[in-house]
Amino acid sequence: MNPLKAGTLDLALLSALEDQPRYGLDILQHVKARTGGLFDLREGSLYPALHRLVKAGWIDSEWQESAKGGAPRKYYHLTDSGHAALRDKKTEWRTLSGALDALLRAERWA
Repeated sequence: MNPLKAGTLDLALLSALEDQPRYGLDILQHVKARTGGLFDLREGSLYPALHRLVKAGWIDSEWQESAKGGAPRKYYHLTDSGHAALRDKKTEWRTLSGALDALLRAERWA
């Protein structure tokens, strides 16, 4: 089961890149670990989403040599507009989450 709904994928990816640049597999592992395995993204959904975020100007990428001597990896990082988008999306999420929590609490007493 993959509970990522429309709109939450962008928030998850932007959040994964908030503190440091990451390459694809690192992004997948980070999101899975931080969500306790609940968000188990697949490469087939990750890379199209990353390309969409690059096109939107929210992230950028650059190739870097592997520290272990392997093939170069493409690292993604937030742009200034990506940091702003992440702030906006966090605010939207908290507002929506708070409203839903209030609704669910109210229904419990009905």
